[in-house]
Formats: sequence, C-alpha cells, structure tokens
Amino acid sequence: MSTNNPRPSKAERTASAREKAAQMRAAQEAAAKRKSLFVKLGVLAAVIVVIALVVTLIVQNNNAKIEDSGAVPQGGTAAGGIMVTSADTVAEKTIDKVDIKKLEAPDEAPAPATPRDLTVAEKGEPINIALYVDVNCVHCADFEATYGDQMQQWLADGKVTIEYRNVGYLDRGSATNFSSRAANALACVADESPAAYLGFVKALWGHYPEGEMKNAELADMAIQNGAAESVADCIDDDKFRPFVKYATTAGQYDGVAGTPSIFVQGKEVDLAKQDFPTAVEEAMAANK
Repeated sequence: MSTNNPRPSKAERTASAREKAAQMRAAQEAAAKRKSLFVKLGVLAAVIVVIALVVTLIVQNNNAKIEDSGAVPQGGTAAGGIMVTSADTVAEKTIDKVDIKKLEAPDEAPAPATPRDLTVAEKGEPINIALYVDVNCVHCADFEATYGDQMQQWLADGKVTIEYRNVGYLDRGSATNFSSRAANALACVADESPAAYLGFVKALWGHYPEGEMKNAELADMAIQNGAAESVADCIDDDKFRPFVKYATTAGQYDGVAGTPSIFVQGKEVDLAKQDFPTAVEEAMAANK
C-alpha cells in the first residue's frame, strides 16, 4: 500500500524534538518571569501598605503625646479659632483653657456643617468671616493667594473681622503632623506678636509649593515677618497644640468635612458656586 506521507527521517525527528524542547523552555521562562513579576508586585504592594501603616502610626503616636487640654492664645475663641480684628490686632481671648474631653461627640456629624460659636455681627458692625483652613491644604493656599490681600484690606478699612480656625485635618498625610505644628506656630504668633499674624499667614501659605517645614524653619519665617524671637520657644514647646487639637476635633464634630470652608455672617459660602468677594460685599451691604 502506497502513501503520500513517508515516515520522517531520524534527522527530521531530532530537529522536531529540539524545536518542541525549545518551545517548552521558552514557555517555562515566560511563566517564571510572570511569576517573578507578580512576586515583585506583591512585595511592592506589601511595602506600600507597611509604609502607610507606619506613617499612620507615627502620626497617631505624635498626636497622642499632645494633651487634651491646654492654654488659649490671644485672639482665641471657644471654637478654637483666632479672631483678627484689624490688619495688626487680634481680639481678647474669650476663654483661658480648652479641653477636648468637654466636647460632646455626635452620633453622626451634621450635614450640612453647623460650626459652633460662629460670630454674626450686629447691624452697623463689621461683618464676620470664619475660615476653616489647613496649612498643608493646596486649596487653602490658593484661597489665600487669591483673596488674602483683599481680606487684609477689608480688615484695614474696618469692614470685617476674620476668625481663622486653623485645623490639623491633613496630619493624616504627614509623618510630622505639619498641619498641627504650623497651626500651633500661627497661635504662637497671635499670642506673642499679633501685629505679625497676617504677614505670617501670607508667608506660610505662600510657602506651600516648597513643602513642609521643621519647627525651627517655622520660627525663622515668623520672626522674618515681624514676630518676636521668643516665638521660637513657643513653637518648639508645642504650647498651643492642645488648642489646635481642640479646634480640629470641634470642626470634625460639627460636620466641617474639608478645607477651606468659609462662613460669612454665619452662612457657608460655597466656593464652587459663589464668588467670595461678592458674598462678602453683599453681607456688608445687608448689615449697614
């Protein structure tokens, strides 16, 4: 019986076997590379999780060292704010001490936010602007760059008072608690050198693109903007960190979810829908 497919020769069989073996080796090598890549990705993911956990623990540990009660700076309010009354003055503090343990945690944070102790000026008086701001917040830096000079002019003209509620919301993303440390520095300047407060505010948020600072750098910046040299000890001693911790906790309890959050005469200004200067000018007109 004849056939059109003669049996492969020994040389052909050997070549075919070699080709199959090469294909198997290539497949095994590819599988090994994929496995190695998956292992590396898994290790990388684990490292990222560990780093995030370490950062979180550092932040929590640093905050845990801060007392729940403490002193209040000049200009301090019962909500943890600093009331600025002119371009170079702050108000008398309304309380001498804050204590987080006296804050009552709600079952659920209110929505919309209902900040405590908002100042609403009486007819004929300068209207009040309350700002929830975080030094490590890019949108707060943008807000200050856009409206800081205008707010200072309103203050100089006697048209407004401004309460800065400097919070540490973004400590969660900083291993050094920069938000709270910088807020403490602001409180130190308000307490010891109120005339330098607004200049320090402008410099501090203007520094945002350059990143976080050490306490010594915060002190240097404050002094360069007119604060007394004694402010360095106040900053380094975390003198008003309990005050910042109190302001942060109170803001969270009151449903203030982010920064900047702006309130004019007790009413929130939605920056996504409202023009801030227009909202202020309308409030001024309504309060005459």
